[in-house]
This record gives sequence, structure tokens and C-alpha cells, in this order.
Amino acid sequence: MGYVESILRKYTSFGLEHLHQIHSHLLVTGLFQFHHSRSKFLDFCATSSAAAAAGLAYAIAVFRFLQSPRTNDWNAIIRGHAKSDHPINAFHWYLAMSRAPCKPDALTCSFFLQACARALARIESLQMHAEVLKSGCGADVLLQTTLLDVYAKCGDLDYACQVFDEMSVRDIASWNALIAGLAQGNRPYEALKLFNRMTEGRGSEFMPNEVTVLGALSACSQLGAIKEGEKVYDYIRKRKLDKNVIVCNAVIDMYSKCGLVKKAFGVFEAMRCLRSLVTWNTMIMGFAMDGDGHKALQLFNRMVENRHRLAPDGVTYLAALCACNHGGMVDEGTRLFELMGRHGVRKNMKHYGCMVDLLGRAGRLGEAYDIIHSMPIFPDAVLWQTLLGASTIHGNLEMAENASRKLVEIGSTACGDFVLLSNVYAAHERWSDVRRVRDAMKTRDVKKVPGFSYIEMNGAIVQFYNGDKSHPKWKDIHAKLEEIRFKIRELGYEPGTNYVLHDIGEEEKDNALSYHSEKLAVAFGLIGMDDASTININKNLRICGDCHVVIKLVSKLYDREIVVRDRTRFHRFKDGVCSCRDYW
Repeated sequence: MGYVESILRKYTSFGLEHLHQIHSHLLVTGLFQFHHSRSKFLDFCATSSAAAAAGLAYAIAVFRFLQSPRTNDWNAIIRGHAKSDHPINAFHWYLAMSRAPCKPDALTCSFFLQACARALARIESLQMHAEVLKSGCGADVLLQTTLLDVYAKCGDLDYACQVFDEMSVRDIASWNALIAGLAQGNRPYEALKLFNRMTEGRGSEFMPNEVTVLGALSACSQLGAIKEGEKVYDYIRKRKLDKNVIVCNAVIDMYSKCGLVKKAFGVFEAMRCLRSLVTWNTMIMGFAMDGDGHKALQLFNRMVENRHRLAPDGVTYLAALCACNHGGMVDEGTRLFELMGRHGVRKNMKHYGCMVDLLGRAGRLGEAYDIIHSMPIFPDAVLWQTLLGASTIHGNLEMAENASRKLVEIGSTACGDFVLLSNVYAAHERWSDVRRVRDAMKTRDVKKVPGFSYIEMNGAIVQFYNGDKSHPKWKDIHAKLEEIRFKIRELGYEPGTNYVLHDIGEEEKDNALSYHSEKLAVAFGLIGMDDASTININKNLRICGDCHVVIKLVSKLYDREIVVRDRTRFHRFKDGVCSCRDYW
């Protein structure tokens, strides 16, 4: 390590006066005239988190007095902007450097791309990629890794995969960037395939580290992939990565979102590292999603009683309120909502939304409406959508129309707004109003979000859409559904045709209900899994009322436990009963 580096290393905490002292020392000793020492000083000022914005401003002021700045001098300033709160400023400095006598090098391009990643600047990253290829620096591992990272963060996952495939040498940061990008970019199945490629040694000389397993666990959580999640956790324990609290939190989250809340709690209780606030929040939310409001509140109270260590924050209260919401625990939820103010925790839109949902689904629509009007902040579309949903459940047409008007005033064009209003009109057989809502959807080009469901079968994730015929065994699946329809009718089942929003015949409505994605997934599970296995399904939307009734009956007829995770919670069907007690 050089003399200048040793000086700078001594300053781990400093203010602007220390920068002046170091600068003066370098000038007096003559070290500042050597460009290597000068560049080190500029980089130190521009990038040190201790100096923050003041350090970057000082570096810029010093740079402006340089008569012939070298490439590393420019790089220091560009890197400083890339790490700052305003990374987009790095672009202007790069353009200025391009017009200067000294030209950008591979490091300059890397810092520019880091700024693109932080600013999510897709167009600029594409332009830089072209410059990199023209300059002949395309084979630089650092540049390729940074390119992959920026494409992944900007959502250009196809480009990210292409860069990855073209790399002749890959380091662990290349692998991690792509796995995280795929997991966060709604391509979790590909993220898991890449993780397995690493662990099985196909094309990778690196073993997954903490960052890698976080991406893989996130993918498992999204898919509800229990077996894959267990494999990742086995790897974590084998490599002793469970000493990291962030990894443990991700494991708890994975188990919770895969419906294994008991295993999640087992990890929580057995943690070898100190629990963080995120740990507690994740576990409380895990119980909430599972519909076990009592255990969620027990854990919340356990945390509050140990307040000298960790005080509950807004996320903790939100998790506890969600638990009350899913369990219909109105009084407990109201108490928690009032307790927030006494503990000095500020209420945000999500807390108010939770209370509106809690009161609304309990049928106390007037109180839910009053909550919205008493808020100190302007209610967003989600609050009115929540009230609209509750009004639909209870068939309150007047309140539904009121909430719908508010959504129109706000300018919301979400598909769900129209579908819910159409639903309540359909329930009252006001078909002309249903058509009017549908016409409004067409006029505004509003498209319904397609329903789909995942099921894990023999380590593979299979996806079904409503009415799906793409699976090779679709005829067997549809035949199984016909068998199910016949058997459940013998038990007195009548199709919930009120869930179909079109003014069509009852037989057509029955057919429209019969091939919902969750029903297809259940049928596939029955024909493809052994009789003792639990059928686990992950659905992107809220489970429909008819599917809920059907799956309850299927669990009884076929003596199978079926677990469905929908958009908000878990439904555990066994012996003809659901864990939600028909309250969701």
C-alpha cells in the first residue's frame, strides 16, 4: 500500500476540515502533482460514505482547478456521482469527458453503467453497451458483470441472459446478478434453474454464497415451490450460511409463503444469530398469511414485552393488523390501531387500508367509510378499491356505486374496479348495468388480468391459465374435472353461477366456472401425485367463491389435503373444511 493510501486509510470518520488538511498536506509535500496520488485523493473525497455529498462537492471543486485532468481524475468524479443520491449526474460528466483530450477507459464505462443500474436508465445502458463493443472492451469481466447487473435491474432479462451466455469467464457476481434479476423480474423458475446449475456444477466453478441463496429463496417463495425451497435450505445448512440473519429471514419467509408456517417458526426459534426486527415482522406476517391470528398476536405481544431490545415499527403493526383481518378479529384490530398512536408509530396508507378491509369484510361498511373520511392523508385508489370489494361481498349496491364514483374521480383504470362493480350488479341481476360497465372497460381499453395457478410436481413447476389446454395431458385433466363435477353434484353442489359476470345461460356459466386455473391445478394434482401427498397450489389472484366451495368438497371426496395460496392468504382444505372458516 502506498504512502497516500496509508494516509487516507487513517481517516475512517472525518468532516470537511479533514479534507482540507489532507489536501494541504499533499500540496505541501508535492504529492499532489503526481496524478496517481491526486486521483486517489479525488476518489477518496468523492466516494467515501463518511464525507457524503460534501466530499463529492469538494472533489468537484478541486477537479475544476486541474489544468490537464487524467483519466483516473475523471473516473473518480464519475464514480462519485454513480454512488451518490443523484447517479444521473454521472451521465453529464461522462459526456464532458468524451469531449476532453483523455478518453474513457473500461473503468469509466463500468462506473457509468453502475450509475445506469442505480438510476434504472435503460436507454443509456444500451448506448453504453454499444460503446463498449465498439471500443473493444466487450470481453472485460468487470464490464460484462456490470452490464448484466444493469440489464437485470432495468428488467431487460433477455439481454441479461444474453450477456451471461456470451461471457467466457464468469465470477460469482455475474451469477448472483442474474439469479436475483430473474427472481425479481417474475421469472422465478429460470432463477431456480440457474441456481441448480451452480450447485450441480454444470458450467460453474463457484459455489453459491449468501447473496445467491437469497435470490433462490425469493424464487421459491414466489412459486410456492416447497421441494425446491427445502433443497436450498439443505444447501444453506450444509454450507453454514444460516449464521447470517438475512439468510435466516429469507428462509422463514420462504417457508411461510410455501404454507409451512410450522417449519418457519421452527427456524425462527432455532436461529443461531440474533433476531432482527425483520425476523420478527416476517414471522408475524407468516402467521397472518396462514390465518392464525392468535399465534400472530401472541408473537406480537412477546415482542412488545421485550421492548427494551426491539420496539415494533410500522411493518410490525401492519403484520399484526393483517392477522386480525384474516381472522375477522375486529376488536383486537381496533385495539392495535389505537395502540399505534400511543407507541408513537405513524399510521400510513397501508394501516388505514387494513382497517378499512377489516371493518368492511366484517360488514361494518359505515365504519369503514368513516375511517376513510377521518384520515389525515388523502385516500388512494387502494382504499376505495378495498371498500368496493367489501361492498361486493355484502351486496351493498349503494356503497359499491359510491366507492366506484370515487375511483373514477381519482382516475383509476384498474381492471378490478370494473370487475367488482360488474360483480355486484350481476348479483342483483342488473344486466344492463353489467353491460354498461363492460362497455366502459372496452372504451378505456381496460383488460382483465388473467388468472393463473402454479403447482409443483416431481420437482417441476407447472402453470395453468383459466381454460388452459396447453398441457400435454389436458384431456386427462379435463376428464378428471368432469368426474369431480359429477361426484360433487351428488353431494348437493350447485355451481355458483353468480360469480360469472356475463348475462349468459346457466349452462354456459357452469362451463365458464369449471375450468378456472385452480381447478385445473387440483385435477392435475389428483391424477399425478400419490394419494398421501398434499396438493399445494399458488394462485396469482384471489380464489373465487365457487372454486372455494368445489375444493372443499374435493378434499372430502378424495381424502386429500389441498393448500391454496392466493393473493392475500393461505386456504387449507381438509375433510371438506377450509382453514379460513369461509371468511376471506
